[in-house]
Amino acid sequence: MARILVSGLVNLETTLRVDAFPVPYFPVRYPFFGVASTVSGVGYNVAKALKALGDAPLLLSLVGPDLAGRQVRDALSRDGLDFFWVRDGARETAQSVILYDGQGRRQIHVDLKDVQERTYPQELFQQALPACEAAALCNVNFSRPFLSAAREAGKLVATDVHAISSLDDPYNDDFLRSAQVVFLSDESLPVAAEEFARELGGKYRPEVVVVGLGAKGALLHLPAEGTAERLPAVKTRSVVSTVGAGDALFAAFLDGYARDRDARAALNRAVVFASWKLGSASAAEGFLGAEPLRQLVVSSPAAYEP
Repeated sequence: MARILVSGLVNLETTLRVDAFPVPYFPVRYPFFGVASTVSGVGYNVAKALKALGDAPLLLSLVGPDLAGRQVRDALSRDGLDFFWVRDGARETAQSVILYDGQGRRQIHVDLKDVQERTYPQELFQQALPACEAAALCNVNFSRPFLSAAREAGKLVATDVHAISSLDDPYNDDFLRSAQVVFLSDESLPVAAEEFARELGGKYRPEVVVVGLGAKGALLHLPAEGTAERLPAVKTRSVVSTVGAGDALFAAFLDGYARDRDARAALNRAVVFASWKLGSASAAEGFLGAEPLRQLVVSSPAAYEP
C-alpha cells in the first residue's frame, strides 16, 4: 500500500449519451438513462482509483460552499476518502458536461469557475506531504506551488499534462520541469509520439514519459535507457466511454511504480486497468480492485513493441 498525495481538480460531472458526432440541432430529445451526474475531476478520479487499488491517497482540492460542494463531500465519505483536505476555497464548485456516443468517443466541456485564481492553503500541504511517498500533482494552478516542495522533500512527483501540442508551453513548464513521471495524451501532438516523447525526455529529463495512445495503447519512454516502446491496448469488456481513461492509466501506473519502480510492469498493469474502466460512462467509475486487476493482467498478457 502506497501513501500518495493527490492535488487536483474535483468537479460535478454530467454525462450525456448522444447518437453520434456531430450533434445535430433539435429542440428536445429523451435519452432515457442517458443522463447522469456524479462527482469527478482529475484529482478525484486519480484518488478514487488509487483507493480502489488498495492505496491510501490524500486528496487536496478546492470546492465551493454550494450544493455541488456538499455532493463532493458526500461522495468522498462514501468512497472512504478523507474530505478534511478538500476545502471551500472557491466561490463555486467546478462543473463539467461530457457528451459520449456509442463508439466511446467523448467531448468534454469544463467550467472551472474561479478555481484557477484560487490557492490551496500551503500549511495543509506541508502537513500532508511528510506522510506520503509520492505526490500526484495534477496541472491545475493550485498544485503549482507544491512542485518544488515535493521534490525538495525527496518525494516521487508525477503529473499528467494531458493534450499538449508543444514543449514551448508556459502553462505546463513548471510541471514538466519538476515531475519524475510525466503523462500526456497523443491527441494534439504535432509529430509521432516516439519523437515527441524523446524530445520531452531530452529537455526535462524525467525518469519516465508515458504517452496515452487511446485505442492503440500507450507508449513508454525511459530517457536514461533511451528506449521508446509501445504497449498495445487490450480489450477486457465493451467500451461505453473513453472519458477518464487517461486518469485511470495514470493512477494505476503510479500505484505500481511508487512501489517497485518497474515502469514496464506498472504500465502493463495500468493498460489493463484503463481498459476495464472504459466500460463505464462516468470518469470516476469502473475502477478495479487490486486482486481482480491481478487476475485480468494474468489473463491479458501484453507485449511491448520496440
